[in-house]
Amino acid sequence: MELPVSPGLILSLIVVVIGILIIAKGLVIVRQSEVMVIERLGSFNRLLESGINIIIPFIEQPRAITMIRYRKMGEDYQAVTNDETRIDRRETVMDFPGQPVVTTDNVTVTINGALYYQIIDPKRAVYEVANMSQAVEVLAKTTLRSVVGKMELDKLFESRAEVNNSIQAAMEEPASKWGVKISRVEVQDIAMPEEVETAMRLQMAAERKRRATVTEAEGEKSAAIAKAQGQREASILNAEGDKQSAILRAQGEQESIKLVLNAIGDSEENKRTVVGYLLGQSYIKSLPTMAQEGERVFVPYESSALLGSMGMFREMAGSPEDTVSRHLRSDDSQSSLRSGMVGGAGGSA
Repeated sequence: MELPVSPGLILSLIVVVIGILIIAKGLVIVRQSEVMVIERLGSFNRLLESGINIIIPFIEQPRAITMIRYRKMGEDYQAVTNDETRIDRRETVMDFPGQPVVTTDNVTVTINGALYYQIIDPKRAVYEVANMSQAVEVLAKTTLRSVVGKMELDKLFESRAEVNNSIQAAMEEPASKWGVKISRVEVQDIAMPEEVETAMRLQMAAERKRRATVTEAEGEKSAAIAKAQGQREASILNAEGDKQSAILRAQGEQESIKLVLNAIGDSEENKRTVVGYLLGQSYIKSLPTMAQEGERVFVPYESSALLGSMGMFREMAGSPEDTVSRHLRSDDSQSSLRSGMVGGAGGSA
């Protein structure tokens, strides 16, 4: 037996199903760090924050935002465009492909960079710019060309941090109008033409060779200076030593002459005798050297008289050293030696 289905029951079921669909459609769960832009009948109404939210189906709709992301396929990058109703407020990285840039010295380099940004105001990101991610990317590329175009190639390699800061500072103002904060910009890679790279390698090798040559020359210069200073100090010390030794020898000879004169008397004749003896002794000491330096030795006429006076001095009183020794041993013997030498001199005369 079939139960009759009343029209009221069918209508109730329809209403229940529609109510379930409305509740399911109007119940929206937003995750942490996400936000949704809600439009009511085509105009902005509110933002849905994280948690459970209720919207009116068919009257309120989330507004989508267009996002461009790059996927690396081998060595190339492929752009993927998505319309997303949930706007991510976290910091996002955009790794855009390499861009050809001309430096001041007319060298074309390919620069691959990474851009870190964060959506601060979702309403502006949706309504102030048609395609927020594309606008940020184009702004980063044009700013990169503008900053790098003011630098030379060598300066570019030395000032990556300066390039990053300059790009970030130039992008902050226009990006803020779109509700986007530029966190930082990083230049990842700089590719040069092969001929430029070869020239730079040769230049680097030449520069290193020049530095090595300069360092070696500076070392040799320092060594020569140190050696010259050492020789100078050694010469000064040798001169001081020669001076002291000459003074001591002179003082010794002076004391010896004084002792001899005290022993034999300090008359003019005795003085001439002692001086003649000393000159003859010096001359005799220099004879071997004179013989070594030449084949012949010429003895002047005066040297015979000088040698004769030396012989006479030895006959009268022996060597001066013996006379001094005898003088120191006894004053009486000194007197007898003096009288004997005077008598002997008188007899000779």
